[in-house]
Amino acid sequence: MRYAQGGGLTAERRAFRERIRHEAAERFAAGVKTAAVAKELRVSERSVERWRRAWREGGAQALRSTGPANAPRLSDAQVAVLEEELGKGPAVHGFEDQRWTLARIQEVISRRFHLSLSVATVWRLLKRHGWSWQAPARRALERDEDAVALWKKEVWPLVEAPRRRSGPGSSLRTRPDSR
Repeated sequence: MRYAQGGGLTAERRAFRERIRHEAAERFAAGVKTAAVAKELRVSERSVERWRRAWREGGAQALRSTGPANAPRLSDAQVAVLEEELGKGPAVHGFEDQRWTLARIQEVISRRFHLSLSVATVWRLLKRHGWSWQAPARRALERDEDAVALWKKEVWPLVEAPRRRSGPGSSLRTRPDSR
């Protein structure tokens, strides 16, 4: 059962699955066969085989839960420091303009915490902590509405190719009319 935000199992589900693995360990110790354990616990034989191998190599301790699958790589304290750094603005960190991009945030994390995260991981981290992409609240004062209207009227039609040719054509791809 995954969270809508993309997290892993809930703590209760992890504990439930750990109990199932420990029940399997008790059956392993009693000499019960893999197929019987799988049937009794209503899990796949492949899982039971994997658990049995881990149990043989490390005992019941090897069957304990290792925690969430995708634990955040930055602690809450580090995220708080990152938010402070982002609040200072990109110029403080040596960027030429006042835009935060994922690549820039990735670079700040790399410099500040000596941690290499992918751009996708940076996005998930920011999203998990309530950050989102931003759009300007109002249009720039420097915007020239007449120039924009002229561009839309004269340049845009040349850039945007028509989707379909007007006029009759052929539905066969091999006919010249269809090209």
